[in-house]
Amino acid sequence: MNLGLTAKTAVVTGASKGIGLATVRTLIDEGVRVVGAARTITPELKETGAHAVSADLSTTEGVSALIDTALTEFGGIDLLVNNVGGGDKATVNFLGAEDSEWSEAFDINLLSAVRATRAALPSLIDRRGAIVNISSIVGLTPGGFPAAYGAAKAALTALGKSLAEEFGPQGVRVNTISPGLVHTSIYRDPDGPISQWAAASGMSLAEFVQQMPKSQNVTTGRMAEPEEVAALIAFLLSDVAGNITGANYIIDGGTVKTV
Repeated sequence: MNLGLTAKTAVVTGASKGIGLATVRTLIDEGVRVVGAARTITPELKETGAHAVSADLSTTEGVSALIDTALTEFGGIDLLVNNVGGGDKATVNFLGAEDSEWSEAFDINLLSAVRATRAALPSLIDRRGAIVNISSIVGLTPGGFPAAYGAAKAALTALGKSLAEEFGPQGVRVNTISPGLVHTSIYRDPDGPISQWAAASGMSLAEFVQQMPKSQNVTTGRMAEPEEVAALIAFLLSDVAGNITGANYIIDGGTVKTV
C-alpha cells in the first residue's frame, strides 16, 4: 500500500529509542523528512538519517527549540508524533507519591504534547496535516500502575479528542494510539525498573519478562513490537486514513477485554 507520505516533514518526539525510534525509521522508509527529538541523541537515532534535535520536551524552551528547528530546516511541518512519555520510575503507592511526581508525570506525558502541538499547529493547519499522540492502555485500565501516570495518559487521550474536534474543520486530523506491552529496550535493561520488579519477584529479568504477557492476560501471548506500533502510526498519519480522526487505536494483543 502506498501511503503517500513521500517528501512530507514529520516531527517525532521521544525519538531516541523504542516506539519513537521505530517510527523514525518507518517514516524515513516512506520517504518522510524527519526531525527526531530526544533528551539524549543515541547513535541509533543518528544512524537513521533523521535531523536529530536534543531537547527537554518537559520545558517550553525545549519544545520551542524543536519546532523552530523543524520550521527553519524544512520550511514547515506536515506530521507530528507526540511520543515522548514516561512513568516507569513513578511510585505505584498513591500515598507515597509526592506532588513533584504528579507534576513530572503530567509535564512529560501530557504537557509536552500540549506544548509541541501548540507550537506546530500553525504549520499543520496551513498544510492540512496530521497528529498522532501515543497514550497507553494504562489510561483505560489504570489499576496496578502509578496513579499519576494513568491519569496523565487518560488526559492525553482526552486531549486528542478535543484537538480533533476543534481543528478538524481546518483540515488537521488528530488520533491517539494506546499500546499495551511493547517489547522495547526497557525489558532488556539489567539496571532498569523491570529488572528491579523481577528481582522483587524472585525471578531473573528474562523469566519475569517471559511471563508478563500471561500475567497481564494478553490474548496473543506476546508483547507488541515497536515496529508494529510504528506501522500503525504511519498509517494514521497518511492520506489513506484521511477520514479517521478523533479515534483511539488500541494495540495491546487483546489485553483490554471491554467493549
